[in-house]
Amino acid sequence: MVKKTKINTVDIQKEANKILVECLENYRLSMSMMGGDAPIETLCLDNKTLKCLRAAGFSRLYDLLGRDFTEVKGITETGIRDLTSRLQEFFAIGS
Repeated sequence: MVKKTKINTVDIQKEANKILVECLENYRLSMSMMGGDAPIETLCLDNKTLKCLRAAGFSRLYDLLGRDFTEVKGITETGIRDLTSRLQEFFAIGS
């Protein structure tokens, strides 16, 4: 005789949803990290700002994170505003 067991589909669905949320969060984090490894040219900044950033030693997006751009020689206030807004846009897309 075969013993029948009752499957609780609600618990299975909850566990599947939990696993899915964890996987998506890991994917989002991975994409953000990989996005940070992009070259600064990805931001489509004006040539003067790019030249100043390269001269200051910045080549990848992760180099720009947490930096004070007022200390970079040659970048104007407009350039700083443009740079920070484009960084925000870039990383907002990945989150």
